[in-house]
This record gives sequence, C-alpha cells and structure tokens, in this order.
Amino acid sequence: MLAHGAGAGVESPFFASIMELLAARGIATTGFEFGYMSARRTGGSKRPPPKAEALTAQYRDTVHVLTKNWKKSKPVIGGKSLGGRVASLIADELYAEGKISGLVCLGYPFHPPHMPEKLRTAHLETLKCPALIVQGERDPFGNRAEVEALPLSKSIKLVWMNDGDHDFGPRGRSGFTRKGNLAEAADAVAAFISSLPQPR
Repeated sequence: MLAHGAGAGVESPFFASIMELLAARGIATTGFEFGYMSARRTGGSKRPPPKAEALTAQYRDTVHVLTKNWKKSKPVIGGKSLGGRVASLIADELYAEGKISGLVCLGYPFHPPHMPEKLRTAHLETLKCPALIVQGERDPFGNRAEVEALPLSKSIKLVWMNDGDHDFGPRGRSGFTRKGNLAEAADAVAAFISSLPQPR
C-alpha cells in the first residue's frame, strides 16, 4: 500500500511508473490518496497539506480495513516522500500488531530542502519494523552524505539511486537515466518484500 507525496497524487507520472513496475515484478499494489489530495482534484483548496502527524489516523484506518483481506500475504506500507513519512510514523505500531511485514519509503523527506538541521528522523533511530528507504543520491530532502551520517535504526536498509534527485531523476551528463533508476528502485522493493517473513 503506497501513499503519494505532498504535492502530487496517485496519478503523478512517478507514482504511476512505480505502480506499473512493481506490478510487473509480481507485487500487488494499492495506491492510497489522502483526503486533502482527493479534495484538490475535485476543486477543493490547494493549501499546503496537513502535517504528517495529522494524516496518520487516515492511513492507519485504511490499513486496518485493507488488511482484513491480506491474511495470506506480506502486507507492506509506505509511499512517496510525505506518504512514506506518514507510513513510517505508524509502522512500528502496525508491525507490533502483526498487521504489516514491512515499510517502504521512496524518497524519504529527511529534512526540508536546504534545511538539514530540521531533521524528521527521531522515530527512525529506534524503528523496529523492517524498512527499506530508496533515496536519490542528490535528493534535496536528504542526500547520500547527509543521510549516511545519521544514526538510523539497523532495521532500515538504504538503497541509493545513482545521481538521482527526489524523483530519482539523474543529470543528463551522469550516464544514468530516470527510467533505469525507477527500474532499479522497483527491483529493490521487490527484493526487500521477498526477504520479509509472513506477518506474525
């Protein structure tokens, strides 16, 4: 179950590509859209999204509904940027309840752009739920040098997208491509999920 980022919903090119690539790798995916984004698409306010903490109840409630049909699977929650951050805030709770097997964050917003001192990582230092964070090496929300210096939980696996930005796009002269990075991201997610045990 993947939730979208702060400014682009489940119909964004990034989200659509990841969903398609995961499906091609045998990963059943459900896109989750927060209420504020649904309202935007139907003519509602385009104000900034609520704080991540204010979105956890909606994400949690949706997981509880969906997991009733996931008895013989390995439920994994996560999302792009804000969506992954919200999922990470409830991951340990749901993992302890046996509702999920893991967490996947695609482009985690470790801090606001150009504000590395404003970290959003306190809960990631003690995370117990198995987690995968796929991050662009140049991500302005947390680049490789910054993130590798953080005291993150050993339950978190980091996979780096070559020369990638927040959407895993590399610079033209780098020799890498967005398409290639997205495929590698999907490979990493599929491998991570296959390594997880069934939920307790």
